[in-house]
Amino acid sequence: MYDVPDQSGKLVVVTGANSGTGKEATKRLAAAGARVVMAVRTPAKGETARAEILAEHPDAQLEVRRVDLADLESVREFAEKLAADEPHVDLLVNNAGVMTPPTRHTTKDGFELQFGSNFLGPFALTVQLLPLVLAAPSPRITTMASGAANFGRIHFDDLQWERRYRRTAAYSQSKLADLMMSNHLARLSADRGWGLLATAAHPGYTRTNLQTAGASLGRERPSLLNRLLFSANPLPSQGVELGTEPLLVAATSPDARTGAYYGPSGRFGLTGPTKLTNAPKNALNPEDNARLWSVAESLTGVSLPTRTK
Repeated sequence: MYDVPDQSGKLVVVTGANSGTGKEATKRLAAAGARVVMAVRTPAKGETARAEILAEHPDAQLEVRRVDLADLESVREFAEKLAADEPHVDLLVNNAGVMTPPTRHTTKDGFELQFGSNFLGPFALTVQLLPLVLAAPSPRITTMASGAANFGRIHFDDLQWERRYRRTAAYSQSKLADLMMSNHLARLSADRGWGLLATAAHPGYTRTNLQTAGASLGRERPSLLNRLLFSANPLPSQGVELGTEPLLVAATSPDARTGAYYGPSGRFGLTGPTKLTNAPKNALNPEDNARLWSVAESLTGVSLPTRTK
């Protein structure tokens, strides 16, 4: 198991911290000494997760704060309140996401739910917290992508899937967009001398509620077909402890490199110990990454501050 280096004195923000990889990352970062802001959509669920972590690690420093990545006003309020309370953030972990809802849903701002929640919300949060992160001695931002990014393509002519919604393709696009955001952030840091370590990770096939929660949107529970496919899936899978390790390595390893991408080393990249992995070709074109960043600025109304550091 990956041993998280000492995080004493560091302030970390983890989105989606109440369950799955977010909760596991929160627990292990806090156990290593970090003070963790658990950024969650539903505070009651965050408080439950906080209590569970404290039962295992009584000295953990945890604070629950609300942010809804499907609501840009909520993102703005979260960033403003955090900036008012803290001098800097050492590490931002963009972990929260939604996966393959069966029908097309939209965010509060009218974006297709997966593109909005998985990419545009984290983008807005990242940009608005950037001055706070860059004020840290060794700033880091880590973003959770997915192996699905390998099959993704950015549909610049229909980013919101208004013509024909395909849930798996929409998910793949949103996670490819996350990886492109991280890569462009790394390039911006290099070009502007920020000293920011921007990394990304994917969890392989990790068993969490992500697979079932998305499939339940708009329904009381996933369809019978979804439940059968999930229970009978022949692909190798792993528990959340191992599945969170690529994210933790990307976020905390002293050997991590900016622009790097981490994932499982086992068969098909689905399970196993963490390794440095290759990003899909579609995430490596600087012009496309810059174009997507510009589109995201336009859609969210959020852009880089004129002065950073």
